[in-house]
Amino acid sequence: MINMVPKRVFLTKGVGRHKYQLKSFEEALRKAGVAQQNLVQVSSILPPKCKIISREKGLAQLTPGEICFCVMARADTNEHGRLVASSVGIAVPKDTKKWGYLSEVHGHGMNRAEAADMSEDLAAGMLGTTLGLEVDPDKAWSEKEQVYKSSGLIIRTSNVTQAARGQKDLWTTTVAIAMFLFD
Repeated sequence: MINMVPKRVFLTKGVGRHKYQLKSFEEALRKAGVAQQNLVQVSSILPPKCKIISREKGLAQLTPGEICFCVMARADTNEHGRLVASSVGIAVPKDTKKWGYLSEVHGHGMNRAEAADMSEDLAAGMLGTTLGLEVDPDKAWSEKEQVYKSSGLIIRTSNVTQAARGQKDLWTTTVAIAMFLFD
């Protein structure tokens, strides 16, 4: 049995526009730097001891045609003026022996800040409940963030977010991606 636990992860994003939806998606992947990869979407667990590295370091480690596992958020529109946003949030536990969480937001009608806050909120909420933290879901993210961080159980949260407005006669696609890397 092969042990496939990623050792590193990096965050990337992009926006694409084209007459055809598929080409718009491909353009977004190109802007994110991962169009030459074969992407396999996985669920949202950040493995224990998985190091977050920079986009530049991560992209430099990719080989064209490589099968890559990722957590991806994607939003598309062909409506002029419609706002779309994609965001991946990440929550890292203080205890490096425990797993963290990634979350995806595929937003329509959300701006960048709203999608970013929601993705961090979701990731922290999933990790928090795993660690036994119960936080009022009706509180604003800024209030919940303080509770999570002051607990000493969650060391940090962050996100990668791409937002864009639809343009006339074009598909607009946003992507936000957490790319896993293996040794």
